[in-house]
Amino acid sequence: MKTKQLANILIKILGLSVLVHSIPSIISGLVQILQVRSMSSQIDFYWIYPFSAVLQIALGIYLVLKSRDVAACLFKNEDE
Repeated sequence: MKTKQLANILIKILGLSVLVHSIPSIISGLVQILQVRSMSSQIDFYWIYPFSAVLQIALGIYLVLKSRDVAACLFKNEDE
């Protein structure tokens, strides 16, 4: 197996891992927002936690879909 192929597979696995790990963060962040909203009318900065998890999901999807491009960028000077 060539280096770029292995890197492509490992980057896809990394993207899936980031994707799966961000789902509980979104759920707990939304639950936290709902708890704070029920206690007071002001949310303050509690929206940041689920927002960062949405960014993680976007990163995971990008890594899965563009893993070949990322691997090519990492190993651009290496011969096939």
